[in-house]
Amino acid sequence: MKNVEYIIVGDGYAGLFFAHQLIKNNKSFVIFSEGRKSASQVSAGIINPVVLKKFTTFWKAQEQIDFLKDSLKEIESYTGENYLIDAPIHRIFHDKNEQDLWLKKSAHTELTNFLDENFDHLEVVKNDFRTGKVSQSARLNVNGFFAGLFNYFEKNNLWVKEKFDYSQLHPLESSYKDFVFGNIIFCEGMGVKENPYFSGIGVIPNKGHHIRVKLSQPIPDHITIKKKHFLFPMDNGLHFYGGTYDREQLHHHIDESAVTQLVNGLSEFYPYDFEVAEVHFGFRPTVKDRRPIIGNHRDFRNLHVFNGLGARGILNGCYFARDLFRCIEENIPLQEEVSMNRFN
Repeated sequence: MKNVEYIIVGDGYAGLFFAHQLIKNNKSFVIFSEGRKSASQVSAGIINPVVLKKFTTFWKAQEQIDFLKDSLKEIESYTGENYLIDAPIHRIFHDKNEQDLWLKKSAHTELTNFLDENFDHLEVVKNDFRTGKVSQSARLNVNGFFAGLFNYFEKNNLWVKEKFDYSQLHPLESSYKDFVFGNIIFCEGMGVKENPYFSGIGVIPNKGHHIRVKLSQPIPDHITIKKKHFLFPMDNGLHFYGGTYDREQLHHHIDESAVTQLVNGLSEFYPYDFEVAEVHFGFRPTVKDRRPIIGNHRDFRNLHVFNGLGARGILNGCYFARDLFRCIEENIPLQEEVSMNRFN
């Protein structure tokens, strides 16, 4: 039998940021992943402290941004790469009213560090009412982040490349196949619905599509453009544009109406020819109150769930991985806002 302090099940942001907490604190673990692309791995990687429809911020935004930057530096120390892309969001204003609202909101204490008062005019795209820059926004190099961490796991024999088999788990004996464990962290996204221990948690699938396009006229590579959706250059000559939100069309294939929505959205502000090269989609695990679901099983205290990261998977995954780790290791209670007990 192999003894490990932790088993992680899942390969999205929740699983990888929790693995970072274990590496940082010298805990032994293995991570179970089949190596298929999760919703996290096809995500845009946007790091954004502002809700760009209403120009508002959200709970613990500054703390989460600061903690993410520190964590990515720590991850760089063992992968050798910095995955943070300094490409701030430039929000295209629809009209003068949006400009005025932005300026009004930028005077609020909680937004003054995020909403730049100086407007810009971008070349190439239509932005008659200019753009507002979101300070402290950035992007994660999504492909690099997942490739770098899984390369580290593989080199250090931490990656078990197989589907987790719930029928082989024996919580009372703290055993799974040939592993004896201290704790299991289930970070499965919408896969949690197949998990007999946590299938009842309140995550709601939200399907998101994005397209990868060939632009006939390139856009600046040091920014992320946002109108209805996000547009930015990728490292393969294509540009990412997306993503949509859909709680109704939950089939596991491409929804052509979502593709049409994206093509029309891009055409609104990109006045040149472009070609759709690829279409991707994934299912975000969202929660009614827009906060993660974290906690342990009521009967088996060694089984934990870390889920419901929603559209802010990077910030939520990074920040609350530490909360879960401290809860298990130091008996520091989870904040009520994210504890699964809030639904009891």
